[in-house]
Formats: sequence, structure tokens, C-alpha cells
Amino acid sequence: MATEVILPRLGQGMESGTIVKWLKAEGEQVEKGEPLFELDTDKVTQEVEAETSGVLLRIAVAGGEVPVGRTVAFIGAEGEEAPSVPDASSSEPGSSYQSVVESESAAESRVPATSLSSAANGRIKASPLARRIARERGVDLRSLRGTGPDGRIVAEDVERAEPDESGGSYQTVPESQPAAESRLPATGLSIPVTNVRRTIARRLTQAWEVPVFQLQASADMTRVNALVARLRERDPEVRVTVTDLLTKVCAAALMRHREVNAEWTEEAIVLHPSANVGIAVAAPQGLVVPVIRGAERLSLAEIAAVRTDLVGRARDNKLRTEDLEGGTFTISNLGMFAVESFTAVLNPPQAAIVACGATEDRAVASGGEVVVRPMVTLTATFDHRAVDGAPAAGFLQTVKEGLEDPGLAL
Repeated sequence: MATEVILPRLGQGMESGTIVKWLKAEGEQVEKGEPLFELDTDKVTQEVEAETSGVLLRIAVAGGEVPVGRTVAFIGAEGEEAPSVPDASSSEPGSSYQSVVESESAAESRVPATSLSSAANGRIKASPLARRIARERGVDLRSLRGTGPDGRIVAEDVERAEPDESGGSYQTVPESQPAAESRLPATGLSIPVTNVRRTIARRLTQAWEVPVFQLQASADMTRVNALVARLRERDPEVRVTVTDLLTKVCAAALMRHREVNAEWTEEAIVLHPSANVGIAVAAPQGLVVPVIRGAERLSLAEIAAVRTDLVGRARDNKLRTEDLEGGTFTISNLGMFAVESFTAVLNPPQAAIVACGATEDRAVASGGEVVVRPMVTLTATFDHRAVDGAPAAGFLQTVKEGLEDPGLAL
């Protein structure tokens, strides 16, 4: 009997995902655990593995936005016929759908917008992603005309909605003049916005709404540089970096200053029991922050190994949803780009982030003399709702001391 392939829920709060491409073709043999298709969620694009072995009998959804729980394909024995399925509108998550469910983008090009209505029995028909984008932008779904199957409002409909200058509400841009084209010069390049990019934009916007403050300190990196060099010489296969040492030092400081390893909620300030340190990585799909969990319990070599794995998979677009969840603090290091110092944007709901600039030789006063030392500038940003100035300053001081004398943190 054929087995349904259901669009999985890959993270808390996930309502839908976008099938980017299928890695197997109909009629092809599939092994359990083998990548089946690529799914773009609001956090990451990742491969979804087959949960059973057999032949890919039918691809029910070729691509586009799909709600969690929808049947997207069937796997069964060779020569077996894929089961017929009921209409999608009357099916519950996890049940079968019509034999070929059209993607919303494909349906949009085939169904005249003027013949569709997004309301049914007084209820507005809209995809989960469209509803979420509408909530974030304050778009009234009742003012939009759906272009998806049966007049369903899809994400693209909300994206095309522009503010109505007369009343502050939103209006739909005519089909003959797409919003992206109307705002770009004739020679401009239009780059489609992915779910990951939308999430980055949404989270950065949320961050600017948080009342933050910054503190800055410089640290002498003489001992850190010597320690990194010795560790690389002792074990060349484990390439320890300054970021690894900074991760360890920050983790130790977070355990000492629990107020910083925190999260603001309307009901309470949550103090996290472990330092799950996120590392900001510039990946092809955009900025991602994979998490090194329990960094305070890991050795430098272990941190280096985890960081190497996460950064490598981030740049290969192979991160999983669980790699990005649960972070309690973030490090952003642009020192490799010769940036002297910068202010990093807070990563909500975390209460703190540290920005690390380049290590460079500077003239500093030491013992009544002017000497040259390798110095780095650290700029920490804090959510003032959760963290006050004094504990934040104490945290940054501990980080500075840990870098200038790594033995205090190791």
C-alpha cells in the first residue's frame, strides 16, 4: 500500500513551507533517509528525507507554498498505482489531496484574478504564510483579491499590496504592473525574496523596536594569539580560532552574569540555565545564526569542531532547523574583514549580542610606557528591558578579563 509523504513541521510555530525542488523524479527508487526534496521555511532551506523506502509513485505538489500536514507525494512498490485523493479544500492535515495539487505560483498564472473570490461562507481563504505576512504588515486580507486555487489569498498577493496614500490601508497592485517592477528602474535586477530573507527582515525590524544600549571595551589579545598558535601547533587538524576562544570566554561570562543570559517576556525575565551561543554566519541564503549548545561545558577543541561543522553546513545551505533554535546569546565577528569596530543588531528574543572587530596593533600605555599590543574592540548590545547597565558592564568586563587572561575562562 502506498505511503503518503506529508509536509513535516520542522520547527515550533511553522505553519507552511515552500517546496523549492524535488531531488527525486517520479518512478525513481527512494531509500529511507535519502533526501527527497528541498523545503524553504521561514528559518532555513533544508532537505527533507524520505521516511520509507520504495518507488516515488507520484509527486502531488510540484512546488510552491504548502501548509504543514499536506500530502505532497506517494511512495510505494514498483508498479503500484498511487491512490486517488479527495479535494484539498475538504481534507484535514495528514490526509490525501487531489492527484496533482497545483502550486500557488502556477495556479496564479492560469486562473483569471477577476473570476476569483477569497471569501467562502464569510471566512477569508488565505494560506498560513499569507496570514502571517498580513499580520506583520497590517494588511487587511478583506481588501485583497486572491489569485490562488479557488480564490485563495497567497503570500504573493500580500506582497503585492501597497499602502493606500488616501487612507493608510492597503491596496492590491494591478496584475499588469507587478509591485517589484513598478519600483525598479528598467535596468534593475529583481531578486525574489525567499522565506529566509523575509524572516531576516522581520527579525531585524523587531530588533529595532527593542530599547537597547551599547557598551564598548578593548582587550589585549597577546595571550589569546599565543594560545591559538600553540593549540594549532599541537593539533593542526583541529583549527582553533579567535571566535572559538571568544565563544568559550563569553559562555563562562554568561554563567557568571546570569542576568545577561536572559530573555524578556511580558510575564517574566527568563534566565537560561546554559550558554547556547549563536555564531552569526554570512551564508549564500543570507545571515544565519547556528547555535553551539552548552558552550560553557565544551572544551576549545570541541567548540572548534562544532563551529567548523555548523559554519560549513551554513555555507553549503545544509543547516537543519534545530541548528538555529535555542540560542541564548550571539557573537558577530567581522574582524576577518579588517573592520575595526561595529554595532551588531540584537537577535531577538536574546538580551545581548557581542560584536568583535579586527585584532590590530595599537600603541597603548603599560607600566608608564607606550607599548604596541594586539588589541581588539568589543561592542556589546543589550536589551535594556531585561538587562541594566551595571550587570551588562560587569559581563563585558569579565569577557575582557577572559581574553586578556584566557586561563580564567578555561
